[in-house]
Amino acid sequence: MKTEILVIDDNADIRFLICSILKENGYAIRSAANYSQALEEINAKLPDLALVDIKLDKGNKDGIDLLKLLMIKNKIMPVIMISGHANVQVAVEAIRLGAYEFVEKPFTSEKLLNYVKRGIEVTNIRKEKNNVENKLFHSFDFIGNSSKILKIKDTIEKLAAAESRILIMGQTGTGKELVARKIHKSSSRSENPFIVFNAALLHEKKFEKQLFGEEYGNGSIDYGVLEKANNGTLLLDEASEIPFEIQSNILRTLTDQKFKRINGITDIQVDIRIISSTSKDLKKMIEEKKFREDLYHRLNVVPIYLPPLQSRTEDIPLLIKYFKKKIAEINGVPEAEIDENNDLLYSYNWPGNIRELRNLIERVTILSLHEDRKDTNKILTEILKENPQSLSNKDVLDNTLAYPLKEAREQFETNYLTNQLKKNHGNISKTADFIGMERTALHRKLKSLGIKGFN
Repeated sequence: MKTEILVIDDNADIRFLICSILKENGYAIRSAANYSQALEEINAKLPDLALVDIKLDKGNKDGIDLLKLLMIKNKIMPVIMISGHANVQVAVEAIRLGAYEFVEKPFTSEKLLNYVKRGIEVTNIRKEKNNVENKLFHSFDFIGNSSKILKIKDTIEKLAAAESRILIMGQTGTGKELVARKIHKSSSRSENPFIVFNAALLHEKKFEKQLFGEEYGNGSIDYGVLEKANNGTLLLDEASEIPFEIQSNILRTLTDQKFKRINGITDIQVDIRIISSTSKDLKKMIEEKKFREDLYHRLNVVPIYLPPLQSRTEDIPLLIKYFKKKIAEINGVPEAEIDENNDLLYSYNWPGNIRELRNLIERVTILSLHEDRKDTNKILTEILKENPQSLSNKDVLDNTLAYPLKEAREQFETNYLTNQLKKNHGNISKTADFIGMERTALHRKLKSLGIKGFN
């Protein structure tokens, strides 16, 4: 498929000349003479590269306004700005706003083609870099067949046709952003932006600017995430970290669907679906006067709670199979041979949840490529034991030496049977067969040890 270039210049002769040069060199060309024509072309389909004249007739908007618009729609798109009478200040401003290059008229065809070729090459490199960085996470499916996960999958399907605000709760690494992306992709907004605003990563002084944007005296604008997410979905990641004094501004925006940029006087109308996530207890924060109760109720129209991996260990074999295949595909290496019945996988606390399991599989996959590290289960065991405080049964087993024989045996049996049940997805019959007990005898043993929640 040919690279498509949009040429925007109000001078018909120059526009014809540029289009002719590019066509002769194998590029697909579209053109526009002013802002309104350019807007129609951009809205119809984004080009691969744009050549934009700074000064445009027939309207009060110029090439800089088009540059801002293109950067909102695709910030890695190469935009080459052209001008015959611009000063250094305008050139610097264009580059600051995201222009790939600034070219002064007159220019040679060789110079133009060189800029175009380099712009496309740089963009391809950026795309590849983004794919490598994002593919590992963003392309993952929401995996699990446990009752808790099936219920969440059902909720996601029901939310596809709704516009309700959603609050996703769960520990770090349970997949909150993944669920938010799945909801967005299944919604009517799927073709529009999905923007993540991570409140935990921002300095308090930068919140307002990042959210609402800012206008400057020279006419330039920094757009906030609310505008970037317009017509799409905005994920307020770790909403608990939003400063208390800014929460009222967010509440007002949710209520009115409009806001003003910093230093701005004009209301900006937006149509956004808000999904929020948190790893903290917002109700407790409300009691401590750290989170607004009215904002909480605005955000928490549909709550989704993601369980920790420790409480859904029956999904571990399925997750391991999925991650083994996915990580091998992404890295172009063979799948690691990992024993899904390794006891440590079920006794481990998984403080990092699904993210930690994914990282573990990736690490084992890479390490097992070395000739002297072929024993994947040995590698897995070594990695898990690097964090011994997370081995939930280790302390219990070590401490049995401090108890009389009867109590020590009870502690060992409790942990042993609990792990075996987890490995067999809570199935009593399979567990009884594996450990060599009659099903009725196992039932009696579980009852005597006080182990509940299995059938």
